[in-house]
Amino acid sequence: MKVAVIMGSLSDLSKVEAAVEILKKYNVEVAVRCLSAHRAHNELSEFMEEVNSNGTEVVIAAAGMAAALPGVVASQTVLPVIGVPLSGSVLDGTDALYSIVQMPSGIPVATVAINGSKNAAWLALEIMAIKHDELKEALLKERVKMREDAVKANEEVIAKFN
Repeated sequence: MKVAVIMGSLSDLSKVEAAVEILKKYNVEVAVRCLSAHRAHNELSEFMEEVNSNGTEVVIAAAGMAAALPGVVASQTVLPVIGVPLSGSVLDGTDALYSIVQMPSGIPVATVAINGSKNAAWLALEIMAIKHDELKEALLKERVKMREDAVKANEEVIAKFN
């Protein structure tokens, strides 16, 4: 199982590291790159050629402001692309969100919340779980744990206030 995680700027690294950690927790091979769609377009295209031929199953592309990166990535592959709009401008990420969700017909980018790299990782895992039964089982176990944690939190609140 392989996922590519691409950020547009080194300043984005702290916002995507959690996604890489989640993916690695589930034994996913992760190729992480910092390749601006505007400043390193040739290198981005070269990397996308690799991604298209090396067994990568999902691409996560994180960018702020004009956020062209997810769309440029999507234009170079038919793999699922998950866009992560990042805050960092005076518009605090809404500019990136609008840029990513407004892709032209035929070049879709699944989009998560502003700074939502964790959910991008979870979505990538769910996409791959369609094909990988062991991953599907692990995610189902994780959902049970999430439920148990939520029930425990409820019990703690009840005990504290009742």
